[in-house]
Amino acid sequence: MHKDIATPLRTQEILKKYGFSFKKSLGQNFLIDPNILRNIVSYADLTEDSVAIEVGPGIGALTEHLARSAGQVVSFEIDQRLLPVLEDTLSPYDNVKVVHSDILKANVAEELSSEFAKYKDIMVVANLPYYVTTPILLKLLMEKLPIRGMVVMMQKEVADRISANPGTKAYGSLSIAIQYYMKAEVVMTVPKTVFMPQPNVDSAVIRLTRHAEPPVHVIDEEFLFEVSRSSFAQRRKTILNNLQSQLPKGKEKKEQIMEALDECGIDPTRRGETLSIIEFGQLANALYPTFRQ
Repeated sequence: MHKDIATPLRTQEILKKYGFSFKKSLGQNFLIDPNILRNIVSYADLTEDSVAIEVGPGIGALTEHLARSAGQVVSFEIDQRLLPVLEDTLSPYDNVKVVHSDILKANVAEELSSEFAKYKDIMVVANLPYYVTTPILLKLLMEKLPIRGMVVMMQKEVADRISANPGTKAYGSLSIAIQYYMKAEVVMTVPKTVFMPQPNVDSAVIRLTRHAEPPVHVIDEEFLFEVSRSSFAQRRKTILNNLQSQLPKGKEKKEQIMEALDECGIDPTRRGETLSIIEFGQLANALYPTFRQ
């Protein structure tokens, strides 16, 4: 077994060797605790039939743990300065492919289809850059990649929003967008002290598991998300007021909005945060003929 990358001493040695300085703009915070990395990987249930997709490998701390558990690892790294570092630190592992690319612009499906078609199980496992966590998650979900799920570290506040239940302060349109595709659960919280440099916020690891079927059948997924975003636009407003002010020509269509709410048995004076994902789905279907046809 090779010496773990993720110890404070080894991390400092590697950074010094390459004269690497952290870029705040890329949200670089490297993990320096092998136990936490082992825990993250264990939540992903990887086997040699699995491909692990990683975003932002840094100097390879999590990557090497993934390489020990998965058949293949595909890591997307935006920072060119880290490519020679990764080539060095990951040299003991022949099942890692580092793609120099911004994950938000990358064609992930293409990277997966060509070489890794033989792997039936695909998981996203990553310590996500905090400043782009939400766009990355939404891209990977909206692109309908054949992934079983994700085990990802992020800012604790975002993890709380993703896994929130109706009626709570953290619940919002992000909760709806993620929970439509995946079951979400926070599996561990991570202290600031296990990162170099230490971030200003607490972190959490969230496990997302794809639903066999979405919790509600909708005519148009994008319209569901538009309705939920509109409903949370101003949290203190009623659902009726938000839909009127946010949906196109909503003010002129007050009557149709009232009818749709009535059809779904939703009191127009309720606030968006009290509606379940099933109610949002039913409401989006009822509003669809008015706003999209």
